[in-house]
Amino acid sequence: MDREGKPVEDWATDYDLFDPEYVEDPKPVWKDLRERCPVAHTTRWGGSWMATRYEDVQQMVRMVPELSSRSVTVIPPSPELREELIAEAKEYGSENPPITSDPPLHKPYKQLILPFFTPKATEGYRQFTEDLCHQLIDRIIDKGECDAAADYAQQIPPRVIATILGIDPARGDDFTEWTQGVLEFGQTQPELRSKYRRIIREFFTELVAQRKKDPGDDVISTLLASEVEGEPVNEHTVVGICNLLLVAGIDTTWSSIGAALWHFAGHAEDRRRLASEPALFPTAIEEMLRFYGPVMMARKVLEPVEFGDASMCPGDKLLLNFPAANHDPEVFDRADEVVLDREQNRHVAFGIGIHRCAGSNLARMEMDVALRIWFERIPEFELSDPDAVSWAGGQVRGPRSIPVRFPT
Repeated sequence: MDREGKPVEDWATDYDLFDPEYVEDPKPVWKDLRERCPVAHTTRWGGSWMATRYEDVQQMVRMVPELSSRSVTVIPPSPELREELIAEAKEYGSENPPITSDPPLHKPYKQLILPFFTPKATEGYRQFTEDLCHQLIDRIIDKGECDAAADYAQQIPPRVIATILGIDPARGDDFTEWTQGVLEFGQTQPELRSKYRRIIREFFTELVAQRKKDPGDDVISTLLASEVEGEPVNEHTVVGICNLLLVAGIDTTWSSIGAALWHFAGHAEDRRRLASEPALFPTAIEEMLRFYGPVMMARKVLEPVEFGDASMCPGDKLLLNFPAANHDPEVFDRADEVVLDREQNRHVAFGIGIHRCAGSNLARMEMDVALRIWFERIPEFELSDPDAVSWAGGQVRGPRSIPVRFPT
């Protein structure tokens, strides 16, 4: 029986990803579980197992075909949406490849999108990102205060990914609403999840039809002209890939940028150090990704799996808690401290294995630009109301409101 809304009594057997204290600061729970029950279980939100140790997560991503990527969301869809997804899968295959594909189909689908996110390709969007960040700061610089999440971090990825997809960046607010409807609010409100999934897919279905009639030099046209195993990529699959690029390219990155700004607004020593030592930006960004990595992914159990004391059955869901793994003291010295000049940093913020995030180069570029320009123009800033800071949790954890003030 689900226990949503009831207090957690034992995190090892009854964890809740939406518990307010966990969403605000999950590190104490991760520490407890790693030491006491590294693979926890819950019946909440459809039921799942959750791995918290770095080495365990490393092993689990290699457990194919026992653990499938066909269902990567941490909260299961409603029964109605599940039936819809099953029907679509039977007719068209994987919903949002390559993230929902298993070998052998995963590799050719991933190879379709990798060219869009090479270091060279993403550098081509740096100037647009720089101009955008300056425009956003121009709006707030004379006010002496803003919401660093809503007014800045949240505004960047939707417009960058829109540009990459050949869509008007002015639609950025729409994309933000749609993404939150699917990945944030839709996790606990099934009707919103279905509504915004439908909106996104209808939007891209229309775009795909337009590009098919009038191809251009853009991502959608390129995908339509591509083949997988000698067969043209069908339109439903192109829509799914675009859906993935939009949703995955927005919430994750704005959460990372926002978490970094929240950290520096609340930790003056780190803020002053980064402002005075810009050579630290590369390692500081990697440390922000490690410490505040926002994303968990799920796997569906297809065969019986015994892992330590955990006995997983076909149909079970397993959560790969990459953020918890990034705080494992067996791998990271001073794991629960931010170390801006950390040299050894094998974090898994972008996942690991064959499903490692294809857009990691883009995310790093956006973080680099967003933080450098903010520090260039607003080197002194602090939280104006720490109690007003709010976080979203679940599949993606990140700050949604960060009130800050700064000298004008």
